[in-house]
Amino acid sequence: METFTEIWDYISKPAIWVGLGEIFLKIIIIIILGMILNKIGGRLIERAFSNRKHLRVHMSDRREQTLSKLLKNALIYLIAFIVIVMVLETLGVPVATLIAGAGVAGLAIGFGAQSLVKDIISGFFIIFEDQFSVGDYITIDGLEGTVEEIGFRTTKLAGWTGEQYVLPNGSINFVTNYSIHNGLSVVEINVPYENDIPHVEQLLEKIIASLPNEYDIFISPPEIHGVTNLEMSNFVIRVIAETLPSNQWAGERIIRKEVKEQLFNHGIQIPSPRIVVYSRQEEQEGKGLRKEVE
Repeated sequence: METFTEIWDYISKPAIWVGLGEIFLKIIIIIILGMILNKIGGRLIERAFSNRKHLRVHMSDRREQTLSKLLKNALIYLIAFIVIVMVLETLGVPVATLIAGAGVAGLAIGFGAQSLVKDIISGFFIIFEDQFSVGDYITIDGLEGTVEEIGFRTTKLAGWTGEQYVLPNGSINFVTNYSIHNGLSVVEINVPYENDIPHVEQLLEKIIASLPNEYDIFISPPEIHGVTNLEMSNFVIRVIAETLPSNQWAGERIIRKEVKEQLFNHGIQIPSPRIVVYSRQEEQEGKGLRKEVE
């Protein structure tokens, strides 16, 4: 009973609650200041990149987006670290002692965090060498999508059907970037043997010549590479076209659509497999006819 009374007397002192209130208020102020600094820093980063044209700093838009996001993330980590340190100091925690102890413990943890270090170093080289940037359409080890974010540790891809892939930077071995150079649409058109090759090529020339005027993704008029193969019931004419980066698949769809419609209007059908069936009676009649001729 005496112990309970002592505890009650201690916690009922106004000075204790005033001290706790001051600590709580300081923590709230520190957090709010951290949020304000993060907002101001983010605005300054955006303004710095928006003013690059006036400063005659040449940088592609894709690299600008990548560096802008990276700097914002770095700013968040830095402010979060400062806020945590200040909150601990407000609570009376010996931060200097903790940091010194963390240095010793970090050496032991470092041997178990080699993959983390590998991810960070790989992320640095991805950004420094400009292997790919935010907004690029790439393939990484069989995973295909648009780069959403390049962080210090991971890279995020958005698949064209809605998936999001999160890849550790250290595991990225082979990258195919479709957004650096112009794309090449390659379309193979099957034409029945009943049609004349020069006539079909003349029709194709008229069809594809107007495509750059109708669709902005084509750099120049598509070209006909001639007959590339002879199939069972048709020959194959190949058409290629240079497109804007990562638009080669859209270019192929456009060429197929336009060619199919125009060839159909000129009486050229899409070839289909053909099967010739003979009955036994027809076969016997054919043999008898051959004997009579002999």
